[in-house]
Amino acid sequence: MRILVTGAAGFIGAQLSLRLLERGDEVVGIDCLDPYYDVELKKARLARLTVFPGFTDLRIRLEDRAAVAEAFATHAPDRVVNLAAQAGVRYSLENPLAYVDSNLVGFANVLEGCRHNGVGHLVYASSSSVYGANTNMPFSVHHNVDHPLSLYAATKKANELMAHTYSHLYGVPTTGLRFFTVYGPWGRPDMALFKFTKAILAGQPIEVFNYGHHRRDFTYVDDIVEGVIRVLDRPATPNPQWTGDDPDSATSLAPYRLYNIGNHHPVELMRYIEVLEECLGRKAEKIMLPLQAGDVPDTYADVEDLVRDTGYLPATPVETGVRNFVDWYRSYYRA
Repeated sequence: MRILVTGAAGFIGAQLSLRLLERGDEVVGIDCLDPYYDVELKKARLARLTVFPGFTDLRIRLEDRAAVAEAFATHAPDRVVNLAAQAGVRYSLENPLAYVDSNLVGFANVLEGCRHNGVGHLVYASSSSVYGANTNMPFSVHHNVDHPLSLYAATKKANELMAHTYSHLYGVPTTGLRFFTVYGPWGRPDMALFKFTKAILAGQPIEVFNYGHHRRDFTYVDDIVEGVIRVLDRPATPNPQWTGDDPDSATSLAPYRLYNIGNHHPVELMRYIEVLEECLGRKAEKIMLPLQAGDVPDTYADVEDLVRDTGYLPATPVETGVRNFVDWYRSYYRA
């Protein structure tokens, strides 16, 4: 297939593109190399992809309606994976309009591209952040998620609503994937594991929010990629049992689906740090801080639907995943 991947220079996008290319698909990669974090890291990820003759590298911002429309018309993708977004919960408190441009306007342009070019399936990144103020765990895609705690979360919920509209009105099969705290080699420098590793190796203290009482459903990047591919290969279909009298938020009479992709095994933040210390052979100096605005204390994914429909259960333990990240970090940065 020819698959258009937005955010192809990103953490998940590059790993996914590599897997697709390795199995013989053509990949049309879109990325603007936004300087939100180290552009050289993004270029290094892309360098692993450009060696494949089946990879097309496009430098486009999703907010650029004409450029996105031209990319769809020129390359005619069979399927699309939308991973490009302005990421980060805390940054959304400082610069909310960046999220409107990328996550709302940009996503609308992707939906329009799918609508007008006969795309067979759109898979897009949502987030565990949509669960917001929910406390009933594990989080299920069948739960109500109308109380986001950050604009980032609100834009991801909005993406799910926008996708449903296009599935309902235009018959575009869409599947949203709620990712749970993705980590691993080639990760993002603004995320905890990367920041902690850099600080510990430099002999600097790390900031531990919520006094270390966070629990996160840490999900290894290879597990995420495997889940995305399995879902991509299985276009969303209508649920004939759906009824407006008792509406299920994860399915529809339209070709629309939502899935959680998480490890289904939440880990205490302090245990996560302990594993990192063991892998680095160093102890961290910790600055204990209160819960940050926009953050949720715990995440825990119910992945029953993903297992039932795709036969896949993310299962990499943090001991393995963190070790793989540390090995990559030491090699990449010669640390």
